[in-house]
Amino acid sequence: MTQKKGGLWRVISWILVIAIVVLAVLLVGVRFVGLKPYAVLSGSMEPTYHVGALIYVKPCDASEVQVGDPITFVLDENLTVATHRVVAIDESGEHFTTKGDANEAVDGAPVYYKNLIGKPVFTVPKLGYLANWIMVPPGKYIAIIAVVIFLLLLFAPDLLRKADEADKRAEARKAALDPEGTEGKPKGPDPDCRDGPP
Repeated sequence: MTQKKGGLWRVISWILVIAIVVLAVLLVGVRFVGLKPYAVLSGSMEPTYHVGALIYVKPCDASEVQVGDPITFVLDENLTVATHRVVAIDESGEHFTTKGDANEAVDGAPVYYKNLIGKPVFTVPKLGYLANWIMVPPGKYIAIIAVVIFLLLLFAPDLLRKADEADKRAEARKAALDPEGTEGKPKGPDPDCRDGPP
């Protein structure tokens, strides 16, 4: 039964390891290939980008943007990021006019070229909820603690097994040096030494 539990734990451990690695690649690793992940927090681009999705944005130059392209940009001085579709381009004024697919009217403010982040290249549904949660406290701290606990649980059985094997080897060496097992045992009474009157 213990062996079955050990095998089940190994399978679960490997599944969790793979899940953590995939999540790390989707949230952090993509940055090494030039993509920036952003969580979709509003429904203005439904049904193209659903609320809670994670979109991956590739930086681009303003000259690469055409009417009809969705773009990701800095919306205001608070550095709020938004993704809307370009409906017009003013090259002389160096700005885009944008509109959310689900919105009836175009955006009130133009998007200047300098505020362009890039164009979304693909999206992963629902992952934005998790990404948004672990990027800010307390989710960030909970995620770090969970990973540390998982790693401890992952390696603890091996460490305990190695410690147990080391104890058994030490016991075996001790038994080999003292086959009678007399070391450390109290010696019996000396037959020539008796209490009582002389």
